[in-house]
Amino acid sequence: MTMTFRGKGMFIWKVPNCEGGDPEKIAQVARSANLTHVLVKIADGATVYHGDWGSTVDMITPLVEALRSASIQPVGWHYVYGDNPAGEARIAIQRIRQLKVAAYVIDAENQYKAPGKREAARRFMADLRSALPDLPVALSSYRYPSLHPQLPWKEFLENCDYNMPQVYWMKAHNPAAQLQRCLREFQAMTPFRTIVPTGAAFREHGWQPTAEEVLAFMQKAKELNLPAVNFWEWSEARSSLLPNVWESIRDFNWDGDVEEEICQQFITALNKHDASLMASFYTPNAVHITAARAVQGLDAIRAWYAALFSQVLPGATFRLTSYDAKGASRHLTWTADSVSSTVSNGSDTLGLLNNKIAYHFTAFTVTSK
Repeated sequence: MTMTFRGKGMFIWKVPNCEGGDPEKIAQVARSANLTHVLVKIADGATVYHGDWGSTVDMITPLVEALRSASIQPVGWHYVYGDNPAGEARIAIQRIRQLKVAAYVIDAENQYKAPGKREAARRFMADLRSALPDLPVALSSYRYPSLHPQLPWKEFLENCDYNMPQVYWMKAHNPAAQLQRCLREFQAMTPFRTIVPTGAAFREHGWQPTAEEVLAFMQKAKELNLPAVNFWEWSEARSSLLPNVWESIRDFNWDGDVEEEICQQFITALNKHDASLMASFYTPNAVHITAARAVQGLDAIRAWYAALFSQVLPGATFRLTSYDAKGASRHLTWTADSVSSTVSNGSDTLGLLNNKIAYHFTAFTVTSK
């Protein structure tokens, strides 16, 4: 996986409705809004999507090339139905290779709630990953999995790197609360994947978001330490019918001057598989607790990490999925994938003293492959 989602992104559905269909203009506007990625529809079901319904003119290739030239990551998205999973996987693979998109997003909604679609999801993901094992892949679907238990969440997310729930606060005006609930529900699921939520920048049945709500959505995402956000959808966001919504997205400084958090430093260090490096994060008398035992001191902590890297999760890749920072306390969730086993539910609590770990409780389940 090469691309890492970070910052602000925007979905594009019908290319002619975006800046008159001019790819260079789209890239220019995206650049001026400091977007890091733009998500462009590349396929619908088992067919190629050229940029608008019924069009046979290729509007996607020049747009992807213009975005790439402007140093904006082009991401392909694909609405899937599950009636022909092998055909949908074939067209996805074809389009991804043809366009060389930086990542791929699966939009699976109501059709995938029908009986028998779990097997369709398994087939689709198996074919996709067999051909493209290293491509960053995300699932775009409902905001609250508790309301849509029929959707094959597990079958999709097992082979995804990111989860992009559609946090559309339609008929309401509480984006922050809805995003908080969305994250909480997915954190309770297995597997959990890094959340990159998609917010509302469109009108529907008389409802529309305000610029203040869009800002609150982005601020909450930052507060929750999510790596990025998206919005649906470009043409609506740019419309004068949504006053100041585009400007709110454009003017939001995602990165600011934020220093890398200790949780991020911690996961980066884990991926170096160096027990002494891990011990350097702790105070001399730090306490390290698992469900099985508690130890104190750097030698014991160093020995625990040495065993973790050599015996429990040899050669593992660790991924930070979320973290929460409050004063001297940190809570982080993570996953790991090694040659022989995986962890999908890592959950750690850190107590800091002078930016070193004085107390560390860790809980995770190792599953053999």
